[in-house]
Amino acid sequence: MIIHSADFVISNTEVEKCPAPNLPEYAFIGRSNVGKSSLINMLTNHKKLAKTSGKPGKTQLINHFSINKEWYLVDLPGYGYAKTSKTNRKMWSKFIDQYLLTRENLMNTFVLIDSRLEPQKIDLDFMEWCASNGIPFSMVFTKTDKLSKVEIDKNIAAYKRRMLKQWEEMPPYFVTSSVSSKGREEVLDYVEEVNGLFEVPEN
Repeated sequence: MIIHSADFVISNTEVEKCPAPNLPEYAFIGRSNVGKSSLINMLTNHKKLAKTSGKPGKTQLINHFSINKEWYLVDLPGYGYAKTSKTNRKMWSKFIDQYLLTRENLMNTFVLIDSRLEPQKIDLDFMEWCASNGIPFSMVFTKTDKLSKVEIDKNIAAYKRRMLKQWEEMPPYFVTSSVSSKGREEVLDYVEEVNGLFEVPEN
């Protein structure tokens, strides 16, 4: 897939105000500071599409972007640690849950995983929640430029061991780097493939 255009559409905390569900949609979510904004900018070849920050918790809204006027990319707030109030975190959790559970045109949720870390309970719990609620998702291992191939393979193998204890198989997963653009084609090809399955929801 070639990205011809990537345009901001709307930011909000109310699912009812999201764009009409007439195009396929892909959400990006992960622990705070997992490199989500950098990954989105790399995938869209747009340096400033998503706002990057050294501070966790920068994204606080549901952010919709129109890609090639053919599908929506959605930047969701991170879960887990962020320097914000408990009230804010609770609010985020509520509208993120509502979005993921009710958005009819959501084709896949890309769950970002820091490849440098051993399996994190918060990531495993979130993916288990997605699975138990029938939310299709795939894993995106980020920041792999900071590791050797041996280290990357070792850490992904650790995730496989943990997940296959309770899952029949691993969900689709991608190995990426926002620095080197590693994994860009694979992620975009996957989106293109899944787009072919989209049907406009009936009113």
